[in-house]
Amino acid sequence: MLKPILVLSAVLLFEIAALTPASTLAAGPSQDTPAPTNPVKPTVASQDKAKKMYGIDCAICHGENGNGKTDLAKDMSLDLMDWTNPKILAGKSDQELFDMIRKGKDKMPAEDAGRAKDNEVWALVTYIRNFSKNQPAAPAPAAPAPATAPTN
Repeated sequence: MLKPILVLSAVLLFEIAALTPASTLAAGPSQDTPAPTNPVKPTVASQDKAKKMYGIDCAICHGENGNGKTDLAKDMSLDLMDWTNPKILAGKSDQELFDMIRKGKDKMPAEDAGRAKDNEVWALVTYIRNFSKNQPAAPAPAAPAPATAPTN
């Protein structure tokens, strides 16, 4: 009884595979499927390129150090994230940062695919995350003073 079921299952799988276009099978994941984390491993060369790209396209508003406190940002009434603060980017996934750069957000223009390939934008995500590295952590809240027992 088990053999006919296995044979039937195999036949069905072959038929489904035959009906599926080869381009769909070879393409792998869709371009619309977001990567959960940055798929590009940083190299010295990719980070050098990201630094140049940041200097040309991003620093005018976000600042050379990524703190978002520039004259242009102030003049345009922009409230930009301070990327030097480790807590600011902690709640943002690499994919969210990639999408903000690629698609733009509010007054920030999109980074057109003709100007930067996806792997260059991913390298830029790493570069931006590095602004908060080696920054001092926020001080821990002060502990309340211990209560003293009244003396009689």
